[in-house]
This record gives sequence, C-alpha cells and structure tokens, in this order.
Amino acid sequence: MSAGSTALATGLRATVTAEVTDADTAQALGSGDVPVLGTPRLLALAEAATVAAVAPALAPGQTTVGIEVSLEHSRAAPVGACVEVRAELTEIDGRRLVFMVVGYLTGDAAPGDRDDAVIGGGTVQRLLVDRERFVARAGVTPR
Repeated sequence: MSAGSTALATGLRATVTAEVTDADTAQALGSGDVPVLGTPRLLALAEAATVAAVAPALAPGQTTVGIEVSLEHSRAAPVGACVEVRAELTEIDGRRLVFMVVGYLTGDAAPGDRDDAVIGGGTVQRLLVDRERFVARAGVTPR
C-alpha cells in the first residue's frame, strides 16, 4: 500500500475539543494525584485530532496506528475547563505520518493571549496500514 494512492497531503488539519471532567483528571487516570487534566487524556485528545485530520483522505480499508509520541504537558487545566487540541500533518515519509499537535485552554478558562493558553504540544507519528491485515496480524476480531 502506498501513501501516494490516497489524497494524503501535508497540511491536513483537525481540531478536537473537550470539557475536562472528573474522569479526565490525573487522579482518575492514575497519572498523578491532582484534580486537573491528566497527561494521558491530553495524549488521547492529541491522537484523536491526528486520526480526524487524515480520516477523510484515507482509501477504503486504510487506517493509521500510533507508533511514536513526544508530548509536553506544560499547563494545568482544571475540571470544567474547555480544551482544544489541534493537529496538522507536517510530514509524510512513505507510510509514516508526522503530526504537530498543540493543546489550548479555551472559553472562560483561557487567558487573553493565545500563547498563554497553550497547555501542551509535541509530535505524534502514525503509520498508514491496511486495516484488515493489521487486525489479522494482531490476532483480534475486527469490530
């Protein structure tokens, strides 16, 4: 399978938004003992944004799987805060897709300056795969 057989191109983008709930906190996720957005949840939002960025461009039967992440979580987001995570496809190397991700506080919790609202960011790499072949190799039943 070739990335060239799809409409994949650098510059594809997507944004996901969420309100921080008690279930999203470091306490609930086991990644700490404070009641703020846990890093695992920020990572999940980042990955969701990368998936959404390329989903419309994938050929039938294609999907992507996460292979590498570098994420800095630099600001707390309290329960009730709205967060937004943006992903942009910045590099295509064969089947390897590289995304830049940035998370922001939005709404009432956000400071006036957009740069001050950044809660984290980094890169996510995903691999373009044939879904059926990948699932078969993993030994699981497709859903």
